[in-house]
Amino acid sequence: MRKYFGTDGIRGEANRELTVDMALKLGYALGYYLKKKNIEEKKIKVILGCDTRISGYMLRSALLAGLTSMGVDVDFVGVISTPAVAYLTKAKKADAGIMISASHNPAKDNGLKVFASNGYKLPDEVEMEIERLMDDPEILKDAIAGDKVGKFRYAEDEYYLYRDHLLSSVNGDFNGIKVVVDTANGSAYRIAKDVFLALGAEVVLINDAPNGTNINVRCGSTHPEILAKVVVGYEADLGLAYDGDADRLIAVDRNGNIIDGDKIIATLAMNMKRKGELDGNKVVTTVMSNMGFENYLKENGIELLRASVGDRYVLEKMMQTGAVIGGEQSGHIIMLRYATTGDGVLTSLKLVEALRDEKKYLDEMIVDIKDWPQQLINVRVDNKKKNLWNQNKNITDFISLKEEEMKNLGRVLVRTSGTEPLVRVMVEGNDLAMVERVASEIAKVVEKELA
Repeated sequence: MRKYFGTDGIRGEANRELTVDMALKLGYALGYYLKKKNIEEKKIKVILGCDTRISGYMLRSALLAGLTSMGVDVDFVGVISTPAVAYLTKAKKADAGIMISASHNPAKDNGLKVFASNGYKLPDEVEMEIERLMDDPEILKDAIAGDKVGKFRYAEDEYYLYRDHLLSSVNGDFNGIKVVVDTANGSAYRIAKDVFLALGAEVVLINDAPNGTNINVRCGSTHPEILAKVVVGYEADLGLAYDGDADRLIAVDRNGNIIDGDKIIATLAMNMKRKGELDGNKVVTTVMSNMGFENYLKENGIELLRASVGDRYVLEKMMQTGAVIGGEQSGHIIMLRYATTGDGVLTSLKLVEALRDEKKYLDEMIVDIKDWPQQLINVRVDNKKKNLWNQNKNITDFISLKEEEMKNLGRVLVRTSGTEPLVRVMVEGNDLAMVERVASEIAKVVEKELA
């Protein structure tokens, strides 16, 4: 079992669970690891970015101290999105990239996401080796003495390299299209406006004034309700909502309906198929994706492949099968022709491009997707017990009983959150009343056993 890394980097409440000491140790360990891996004995460089959380600069200082003491040069690219750090790490031929962000979590939390030189997240075995090094005081003997320590450089102009990459992914312009963009007071507050205006769209911006503590507060991809009202009020063609580090996208159609990642993937995949860009006519989603979505794709000659929840598992399945698009209901969508990780702004550009190409509104594109009723209940539990739910006989026996009850009528999925003290209970079936009842019954048993 991991000690520091979860499914998406190291996360926790800043200055409580995710401490300055932990960030310092990560700096030491990553610097040491990169030095030992450095066969060519060239100068090692790391790209570092952050979102708008007030704790980001505190953690940045600790990371810098650890990395530079190991002789690593650090280019700080400023407040920028997670996919931008991944892109710049690869484009600038850096040895690694680090993003300081807790994504869609509240402002009090923060996280450290590490990317390899190729722009992909670190493999499991590398994360485990870095964890081991974080607890090894012997590596400090390898710290650089005197004038050989690493250099720190402000490199905010690298932003334009990423901006130009996004613009190059779109054919044509967006003249005549009105979009409302919710940047969640997070890292997309600048880039989203710049690219959509550059492409000629009419842009209405909301939640684009970060103050260090308002990131994800009743806004963005996890709370698109206000966006929905603004889209209708401004008679916009579309609404686009990102999370704090802009690696997710949730959309809103012209009627104010909230459109999840499954339907965004369906829209993109259909457009790609028509243009001959959907390699193998397949997409990858997770076990959470709706059966109605799967049936729609099948009817249109597209195979759906399911992975475990988590973008790293979606990417793994994509690499195994040759799929070029995949993602999650939450809006974390990977388009491998353009990016190595989920990119909310990129996805939003390609979505608007697809709607423009099809000459349809989003609601018209997805009208034939008939979702099965689905209920998701997040049960808050003791964090120390959350990964033990499947070892609790009372829970597993009750789930088996409910699965038998729903046989051929639906399915039950129970899993833990990789970033929060939650057990997620998802039930899907062809009858809403049954789905709601079964989900509630299972959630009550989980809460009783693990709270």
